[in-house]
Amino acid sequence: MNIQWYPGHMTKAKRAMKEDIKLIDLIVELVDARVPLASRNPDIDELGKGKARLILLNKSDLASEKLNEAWTAWFKEQGFYVLKVNSRSGAGLKQIGGVVQEACKEKIERDKRRGILNRPVRAMVVGIPNVGKSTFINSFAGKACAKTGNKPGVTKGNQWIRLNKTLELLDTPGILWPKFEDQHVGLMLAFIGSINDDILNRDELAMELLKFLKKNYAAVLLERYQADGEEPAELLKQIAKVRGCLLKGGEPDYSKAAAILIDDFRSGKLGRITLEFPPAKQESA
Repeated sequence: MNIQWYPGHMTKAKRAMKEDIKLIDLIVELVDARVPLASRNPDIDELGKGKARLILLNKSDLASEKLNEAWTAWFKEQGFYVLKVNSRSGAGLKQIGGVVQEACKEKIERDKRRGILNRPVRAMVVGIPNVGKSTFINSFAGKACAKTGNKPGVTKGNQWIRLNKTLELLDTPGILWPKFEDQHVGLMLAFIGSINDDILNRDELAMELLKFLKKNYAAVLLERYQADGEEPAELLKQIAKVRGCLLKGGEPDYSKAAAILIDDFRSGKLGRITLEFPPAKQESA
């Protein structure tokens, strides 16, 4: 599968972010805990040079707890502040204020020495489409102040949100980067719904997901679908039969079975699954 998706509004959004970065003390980057590396826009590191950095492993409830811990340790080794959160339920959000103060300690001390008191920390919230930024901001602020939607690309422009006397957030649209050099990254983003589904072949996507699940989470396929085949096509056929996805004449409806599998993964019905392992720790969950 060759996956590329870069709508026009993303170029404009990236330009706006470059303009706003000079006003920012801290970059809060949301990544999907199931694919923590693939869901990081490489442009953010360039954009955020010299800024304090906080990575939020969002949707951590959908990812393997063991691997959440491994990823937290890995990101800390790279020099980031890191927290596991679940924006939908609010889990982990209460810790953010303290971590923001810690991450911006030097800036706060510098302000005090200059006689600037009580200037709030300004944080830019960034992330790729559908990673949960708007849900995070609404949960964190305790009110619906950013648009949310379960399709990528809902936030189209930057907006400031004052949370309290100590923190202001700048919400930004989800942006990808113009070209996925590594198609593995495109695949991971397609699995979690960060690529517009309308441009994808969901049958092929399901086959790729089955390859990974068979290798790393075979017990999940057996438990949920009684699927124990060796090949992806065989597994999909078994899923179609168990789920009653049949065409006239009893032939399996592969497309319907593929849609069920992808939706079950995205919604967490398959259990807690992480699709990427921290570098140098290639092991099963």
